[in-house]
Amino acid sequence: MSLILNHIEENHKETQRLIGLDYEQLQKLIQKLEQLHNEKQDLLESNKTRIIAGGGGRKPKLSLPEQIILTLVYLRHLTTFQLLGIQFGVSESTANSTFNYWLPLLRELLPSSLIEQVKKKNLTMK
Repeated sequence: MSLILNHIEENHKETQRLIGLDYEQLQKLIQKLEQLHNEKQDLLESNKTRIIAGGGGRKPKLSLPEQIILTLVYLRHLTTFQLLGIQFGVSESTANSTFNYWLPLLRELLPSSLIEQVKKKNLTMK
C-alpha cells in the first residue's frame, strides 16, 4: 500500500487537503471508477480473439485505489510524474501511463467543470 493511501486510511480528515474530496466522497468515487474500469475491461475482453488463455502477464504494482489516488493527487497538486512515481513507488512512465488511463474515466464519471477547473487554474497561474 502506498504511503499516501495508508495515510488517508489512518487519517480520514486529511483526505480533503490531500485530494480535494472528503473521505466518503473518495470511497464512492473509487467504487464507481472501479465499476467503470471493470465494465471497460469486460468489453475489451469480449472483443478479443484469444489463442492463449487470459490472466497472464505482469501484475500492476499499484492497486486500483492507489492508481485512482495517484491521478487525483496529480490533479490536485499538479506535481511532476517523476515525483508521483517516487511517492507511489513506481517509475515516472508508469505514473504517466496510470494518469492517462484514469483521466478519461474520471471525465466520464465527473462533471467536466470539476476537471476543467484544474486546467483553468494552471493556465491563469502562468
